[in-house]
Amino acid sequence: MTDQAQATEHSIDPVVLARLTGGLGDVKTLKRMGADIGALFEDQFPHAFERETGFPIEIVYEGCESGLFTTMIEKVGTHYCSADVSIKGWCPHFVLACANGLPITLMASMLGALPEEITDPEERALSRIELDAAGMVLNKMASVLRSAIKAENAGDPVLAAACNLPDREENEAEVGNIYVLSVRLHTQFSGIGSDIVLLLPQQTLLKSRIVAPKKNAQMSKASKDWAAHLTEQVRRSHVTLEARIQLQALTLGTIARLAPGDVIPFFDDGDEVHVEVNANGKELYACEFGRSGQNYTVRIKDNTTSDEELLRHLMKG
Repeated sequence: MTDQAQATEHSIDPVVLARLTGGLGDVKTLKRMGADIGALFEDQFPHAFERETGFPIEIVYEGCESGLFTTMIEKVGTHYCSADVSIKGWCPHFVLACANGLPITLMASMLGALPEEITDPEERALSRIELDAAGMVLNKMASVLRSAIKAENAGDPVLAAACNLPDREENEAEVGNIYVLSVRLHTQFSGIGSDIVLLLPQQTLLKSRIVAPKKNAQMSKASKDWAAHLTEQVRRSHVTLEARIQLQALTLGTIARLAPGDVIPFFDDGDEVHVEVNANGKELYACEFGRSGQNYTVRIKDNTTSDEELLRHLMKG
């Protein structure tokens, strides 16, 4: 390559170069493709989600935006989870994301909460078990998209493990001037609104046909296996318990004079020493202090919370 040709190549505007090489589409084409994907999800995602979970969901297309991948993923939002996805024979890398409120609300519903009992979840990172629920949502998003892709030899979606978006590591396919179409949809689930986002490379989209398939009302074996797996994982999760024992009241003067070796008696009521057992700050049991052989123990006297309340609380940990 001559010096003049090299200079010409380096002087081309990156946007112009992306359009010339098929990596960036025009506004009209991108809006049409975004609307097609939005219509696909409005039509297919509620049925797919309900088949998987047993719960209804509503979804509405909000719009799409074109931009560099690095810019678009920063615009997704802080309290989101994501998964890197590939579909062999169609696209080696794209990203799906959903607001954390959706998997949090899904977990609460699976643990028995009624829609009227569910309030707006706090904006926070997802726990390990909640990320499992997020993985189901993201997997279903990928399946809906795959169902409409008309490409020869295209395989099934392969998803990396779901993660909180701030913990996500950059993929080598994102390096450089990679333009994506960011498609955003709004969901309503048990009265809680959340967004889901698809970040799709334009170089792939511009060569693709998106055609919505017919609905299929049959629940897959995979969905049944997932529900059983998640329920079992919730039950088997390890939780750290803490016991609190109230001590006898002392004056500040006495406390100020305490020295190594001094003894502070337990507060007791008759012959019993009361103990409160909690997990993740949630009080679980009222107990009494005792001893078994060489070990100090607590004996459970009463539950202070229901099973459903406890499980919902521990999911945050």
